[in-house]
Amino acid sequence: MENKKKHINPDGLFKSPAFSQIVTTRGNGKTIYIGGQNAVNANREIVGKNDLALQTDQVMKNLEIALKACDATFEDLVKLNINILQGQDARKGFEVSQKYLGQSSTQPIVTVLFVAGLVNPDFLVEIDAIAFVPEE
Repeated sequence: MENKKKHINPDGLFKSPAFSQIVTTRGNGKTIYIGGQNAVNANREIVGKNDLALQTDQVMKNLEIALKACDATFEDLVKLNINILQGQDARKGFEVSQKYLGQSSTQPIVTVLFVAGLVNPDFLVEIDAIAFVPEE
């Protein structure tokens, strides 16, 4: 069976340069589930208190490290679940995330929720991810 990851943006649905509407995977490969990442660095420090852009940058760095540990890249992302603290301007986080995602030839599907709070009151954003790396 041929390994494939296919991004689908069918007619009748909004076509965005920032995300796909549908992603399917088929064949042998590795599915990677990355738990919610927030703005904590390797030294257990919260990066960017009260700054969504700085926190998003740290979250994206954490996702990049997690993907690399699994021999994957942002190109392999299938889905992102993004939780943003209510009252934040999501555009600030989006601008930062595009530094990481905007260079990919394909975009993951994305769900964004505004939430009343996250596990630490200093957290403004948390992102979990799913990626798929086909076997070669």
